[in-house]
Amino acid sequence: MTRVKRGNVARKRRKKVLKLAKGFRGSHSTLFRTANQQVMKALRSAYRDRKKRKRDFRRLWITRINAAARLHGMSYSQLIGNLKKANILLNRKMLAQMAVLDPAGFSKVAEIARGAQG
Repeated sequence: MTRVKRGNVARKRRKKVLKLAKGFRGSHSTLFRTANQQVMKALRSAYRDRKKRKRDFRRLWITRINAAARLHGMSYSQLIGNLKKANILLNRKMLAQMAVLDPAGFSKVAEIARGAQG
């Protein structure tokens, strides 16, 4: 059986991991074994938090819409329910943007929702 030299493959793999670990503190960015552990942990956290970011933003939008809706005398759930009845298809991100940046436009939307209430 012929001898296989793996030095190049192993070095490339280690360099790839150490490149990903750039910016980590202490031996987490210099020693391969600890860097490998930290890179794996960082990649797990990044994957999990990409999903979590969507949940966090939705919670923020709902909070902002609720605050603006209460200024117009209704709760968040009433506002959303009445918008559905009025067949207004605005998503929560746009409603939250309107609540923060265009209060006059949001008040018009709230009035339309109030009209669809009964």
